[in-house]
Amino acid sequence: MDRRDFLHAAALAPLALSGSLDQAGSALSGSLDRAGSAPAAPPPDWARLRGRLSGTLVLPGDAGYAAARRLYNPAYDRIRPGGVAYCANAADVSACLAFARANRVPVTARSGGHSYAGWSTGTGLVIDLSRMRSVAYADGRATIGAGAKLIDVYDRLSRHGVSVPAGTCPTVGISGLTLGGGIGVMSRKYGLTCDVLESVRVVTADGRVLTCDATRNAGLFWACRGGGGGNFGVAVSFTFRTFETRDLTVFFLNWPWSKARAVVRAWQSWAPSAPGELWSSLHLTRSAGGLDVQIVGTYEGRKSALDRLLGPLVAGAGRPSSRSARSVPYLEAMKIMGGCSSRTVAECRRTPRTVYSGKSHMAYGKLSADGVRALVNGVARGGRHSVLMDAMGGAIARVGPAATAFPHRAALFSVQYYQEGMDRTWLRKIHANMSRYFGDHAYVNYIDPDLMTWRSAYYGSNAARLAQVKATYDPDRLFRLPQGL
Repeated sequence: MDRRDFLHAAALAPLALSGSLDQAGSALSGSLDRAGSAPAAPPPDWARLRGRLSGTLVLPGDAGYAAARRLYNPAYDRIRPGGVAYCANAADVSACLAFARANRVPVTARSGGHSYAGWSTGTGLVIDLSRMRSVAYADGRATIGAGAKLIDVYDRLSRHGVSVPAGTCPTVGISGLTLGGGIGVMSRKYGLTCDVLESVRVVTADGRVLTCDATRNAGLFWACRGGGGGNFGVAVSFTFRTFETRDLTVFFLNWPWSKARAVVRAWQSWAPSAPGELWSSLHLTRSAGGLDVQIVGTYEGRKSALDRLLGPLVAGAGRPSSRSARSVPYLEAMKIMGGCSSRTVAECRRTPRTVYSGKSHMAYGKLSADGVRALVNGVARGGRHSVLMDAMGGAIARVGPAATAFPHRAALFSVQYYQEGMDRTWLRKIHANMSRYFGDHAYVNYIDPDLMTWRSAYYGSNAARLAQVKATYDPDRLFRLPQGL
């Protein structure tokens, strides 16, 4: 059971927040000859690329190709890459980019493979970073390979009693999550994932391996903190500040659907202004079992203190029909929030693939009474879908909107619309209806192929500076995606 299944649960049993965006792009288009048609080019020499890699190149017809081309979402299984390179190090990534430049082959980089739009695969060369998944800790810093999945990050850092603020889905890759910002369970206390990033190693379009931090390649470092994957290069490793972990109190509150409006009104007034130690997420769900209202959350403190903090919420929303809370070790809390509390770390790593689609808003203000009514009525329409609202504020809001590329510092909460299957009818309707209340703001890690205003929605006033960084580090636009800078 992954987090999407977990939305339907009413107690401590078990999408990607971050559903996470991986880097994606395509190579330069060919120049035209004097007759106005593209000059003939020899076919790519895949065997030569294979000989240059320390890792493994998987081509159509090879054993393992069917598995190598799969993303988390089976809806994109129809896409057949020309090759998938399992890179072992930064030199392999450089070799892949040289191959793509020389042969004008579209190139895509993949970390966790969770791109909502399927843009962590393509018809050319897929640079797979999953073998670059080391997690090392020393002196308050964690250095993590770009291919590491969140469950492994949490597990390995837990052995040192530390962690980094990150997302919930166990199989999301650290790379896409960080590059898009990184909203997660501990963000209200410790900031976004990108806020604790101290340096990142990036392979740029010309094959250089650059260390980026506050003093070296500072413009690229700024862009890598919320500018989204797929625009500037292939990140291969990250160094983060860590925080010391402690037991967390995890809690679940449920109400009957008749209380949905009251719960939304109370939660949106309470959650963003709660102490930073308290994070919560409001789920409105329509499933085969009917309609459900649930608030889940974590508190870095004792259950008795949590009970007092929940008082204003309950006073506004009404008494929940069920309520549970318990204190658990930090790693167990992350597994619960990821929907795999009853599993081992290895089993969490094998979370079943899911067919889904999604859209998002970033809420800069509270919904009016009409907005609350529109949201609740939209969820009640037929189908199997959910709306997830994750509290922001706290440490997130203490960073200026231009300090990193992530612009949504003033947002009160994020809104994710999630639908089972790939029929986007309900998604488009509820998103259009709610845009009149939430406005034109969206989260790049919930990348939305429908968005026409994606540049301003994802990046706001930071878009122009991001375009300058793009021109500096990828002037010939080797890295391209449909919503690429």
